[in-house]
Amino acid sequence: MTQIIDRRINGKNKSAVNRQKFIRRYKTHLKKAVEGAIAERSITDMERGEKVNIPSKDISEPTFGIGQGGIRDTIYPGNEEFTTGDTIDRPQQGSGQGKSVSDSGEGEDEFTFALSREEFMELFFEDLELPNMIKTQLAKEAQYKKIRAGYTSYGSPSNINVIRSMKGALARRIALAGPHKRTLHEAEAALQTLLETVDEGDDRVITLREEIELLKQRIRRVPYIDTFDIRYNNRIDQPVPTTQAVMFCLMDVSGSMGQYEKDIGKRFFTLLYLFLTRSYERIELVFIRHHTVAKEVNEQEFFYSRETGGTVVSSALKLTADIIKKRYPTSDWNIYAAQASDGDNWTDDSPACRDLLINTLLPQIQYYAYIEIAEDNSPAGSLWREYMKVSQASPRFVMQKLATPDEIYPVFRKLFEKQWHE
Repeated sequence: MTQIIDRRINGKNKSAVNRQKFIRRYKTHLKKAVEGAIAERSITDMERGEKVNIPSKDISEPTFGIGQGGIRDTIYPGNEEFTTGDTIDRPQQGSGQGKSVSDSGEGEDEFTFALSREEFMELFFEDLELPNMIKTQLAKEAQYKKIRAGYTSYGSPSNINVIRSMKGALARRIALAGPHKRTLHEAEAALQTLLETVDEGDDRVITLREEIELLKQRIRRVPYIDTFDIRYNNRIDQPVPTTQAVMFCLMDVSGSMGQYEKDIGKRFFTLLYLFLTRSYERIELVFIRHHTVAKEVNEQEFFYSRETGGTVVSSALKLTADIIKKRYPTSDWNIYAAQASDGDNWTDDSPACRDLLINTLLPQIQYYAYIEIAEDNSPAGSLWREYMKVSQASPRFVMQKLATPDEIYPVFRKLFEKQWHE
């Protein structure tokens, strides 16, 4: 007998279920490997998969065996150490097999598991979210509105369409009673002609009258309206974009930002870009570069343009406020912002930045994250000091320092870690 096994549902991933079980079981090891890989990658290499090494001892399975018990007689051929009647100590219970490297240099390799691109990014962004999503729930739950979509034979009595139902009933009555009416008219005409030549007692007259009465009964038995005729207004759900969010990405590209600082800023915003585009369906990103003047740019120019100049941070904040006013009304949009700078700014401009944030931007923004690319023990600049006042004035404003690429992931997680609500 030929047996055919159809595995087309899984396609090439015939072991997809087992693979997901493995990922869930060793998620701790996998997440640590993902964190380490992110710190070493370039911007353009962020989304590829990763090979993860898991120590063999962590994936070993416990085994059960039958231990030696009781008194046994054993023969050791060619033995020069023991004689008949000697008692031998019972060996230790268990049959564990060591996995460590022996004195001879032999051992067992670590287990290597290859994460796909999707699995890698899923583990990376698993427990992150945009904080303070207080207006609406974004993207994960689509919202709908009811729209008319013709008629249906079933529904609520309140949705009955009387006109459509009566038209259907009329058409049915015409279709069912029409042939009988034509026959009735013909029979009545024949009776009238026959009565001109014979009297009422003639058998043909009696037969015609019986036929006419039968036709009238058939016509009367056609119901005026039937359940088959009733039609209901049909309404279906149509998705509507009722929830929206926008993220403003502000990056300092002034002369004080060296290539090293710019690279860290780009890595941070690349991480933010991947997180937003993968986790949310309806979100817009606005990219703003600034030195002495601020300019809204596209994604390519934001990450790769070499334009530079002096430093006036307030120019970026003013441009952000103008764009919000023109394109993103706060009643319809969840608004977020992330800013990266080395903290170097004109001393007279930093208080203006503080006032712009407290009085203009933060009342409209759900969450504002500021990262300063500088050493933790470096002296605080005027911008950091003024932003500290903003942080104390509003819980929506958070700030962190970055010094090296390997700090990007911990800082990013601290800024966008999921907040569990009861």
